[in-house]
Amino acid sequence: MTTLYIFELIGTGFFAVSGALAANEKSKPDWFGVTIIGFITSLGGGSTRDILLGSYPLVWVKDINFIYAVLAGIVLASLFYIQLKKIPKMFFLFDTLGIAMFTVLGTEKALLFGVTPLVAAIMGMFSAVMGGVLRDTLTNEIPVLFRKEIYATACLSGAFIYILLRRYNVQRELCFLLPTLYILALRLVAIKFDITLPKFRHYSFIERDKK
Repeated sequence: MTTLYIFELIGTGFFAVSGALAANEKSKPDWFGVTIIGFITSLGGGSTRDILLGSYPLVWVKDINFIYAVLAGIVLASLFYIQLKKIPKMFFLFDTLGIAMFTVLGTEKALLFGVTPLVAAIMGMFSAVMGGVLRDTLTNEIPVLFRKEIYATACLSGAFIYILLRRYNVQRELCFLLPTLYILALRLVAIKFDITLPKFRHYSFIERDKK
C-alpha cells in the first residue's frame, strides 16, 4: 500500500465528511441523499480528472475501497455530527484537507500519464475543486469557484510546488506533505485575514456609461 494510495483514501474520506455536513445543513436529506452528495463530493473531481486524462476504468469503479472510504466518512459525519457542528470552521477544515490532498494526488497521476507540468497542475486543481463545485450545485449554493475566497488558486499554486519539489528529487513523502500543508496554511490565512484575489471588474459597463 503506497503513500499515494493512503493519501487518496484519506482525502476521499475527508471530502465525504464535508459533503455530508453540507448536505445535512442545507436540505436535511435522508441517508440516501446524503450518500449521493458525499459520493459526488468525494469522487466527482477525481472522476473528472480521469475522464479528461482517458484513465479507465475510473478509480472508484476498479477499487471498491474508495466507495468504502466514502461510506466511512458519511457514517463518521453522522455519528459525530453534533460534536463536529460545535467546532467552529469544522466544515472548512475537512473541505480544505480534502482539496489539499486531492491537488497533490491529481497532479501526481497526471504526471504519470506524461502530460506537461502545466496540464498536470490544472488536472490537480480539477481533482480538488470539481467535487466541491458539484456539491454546491446540488445543494443550491453558489459554487465555491465563484466566491471571493481563495480556493482554486491555492490548489493550482500548491500543484506547482509539488511539481517543483518532484523535479528536484525531493523525498517522496515531503513532496506530498509540503504542498498539502501549504494549501491548508494558505486557505487558513486567506480566510482569517480576508485575503482575496482582485475582482475581474468593479462595476458593469452599463453602470460605467451612466457615470
